[in-house]
Amino acid sequence: MKEDNTNESQKNTGISRRGFLKGAGLTTAGTVMLQSGLLGKDKETIAAGEEVGIEGVVIRLKVNGKMHSALVEPRDTLAYTLREKLGLTGTKVVCDRGSCSACTVWVDNIPVNSCSTLALEVGDSEVTTVEGLAKDGKLHPVQEAFIEHDASMCGFCTPGMVMSAAHLLETNKNPSLADVKNATRGNLCRCGTYPHVFKATLEAAKKMS
Repeated sequence: MKEDNTNESQKNTGISRRGFLKGAGLTTAGTVMLQSGLLGKDKETIAAGEEVGIEGVVIRLKVNGKMHSALVEPRDTLAYTLREKLGLTGTKVVCDRGSCSACTVWVDNIPVNSCSTLALEVGDSEVTTVEGLAKDGKLHPVQEAFIEHDASMCGFCTPGMVMSAAHLLETNKNPSLADVKNATRGNLCRCGTYPHVFKATLEAAKKMS
C-alpha cells in the first residue's frame, strides 16, 4: 500500500501547493480591487452597466475630456485599455515594463507610464493621451515643433517624448535646455534624436510664450 506523504499541517489546513500558488498569483489583483471598492459589491450597489465576474468589470474612464466605458480585467494596464479597448493607439507600448516611457500619458496632468498603471487604479482621474493634445483639429505647439525639427525617427518613442515635453511647457513657460533634458530624462530614444527633441521643445516654448 502506498504511503501517504502529505504534510500533516497541509492536511489540517486543506491548502494544497497548487491552491497556494493560485492564491498568491491573485494577491496583487485582489488588493487593487479591494482598494478600488470593487470587491464586496453586489449587483444592486454597482452602477448601471457594470458587472463583476470572471470576465472583468465595466469601468468608466475620462479620457481626453470624454467619458468612455471599458470592460477590463484586474490585470489590464491603462496602456492596454487605451489601445485595445478604446482604440487610442497613439500611446505606444515598447518595453512594457516602465523603463522607456514611450507609453507616457497624463493622469490628472501628471505624466505616468501607462504600461505600469492598472486601469482599475485610475478611478475618477482624468487621462490625457497624445491624441488629446490637439485642439479643434490643430496640433499642439510641441507636436508641430517635432515635425518642423525632425524630432522623430522610428516614431516609437515620439508620443511619450511629446507628452513629457508638453507637460514641461504646461508648468514652465520659459524652460532652459537643462530643464528640457530633465523633463525627458526617462524617455529613451533608440534612434538618438535627443538634440532634435531638445531643440523642438525649446522652439515650442517660444511659440507658447
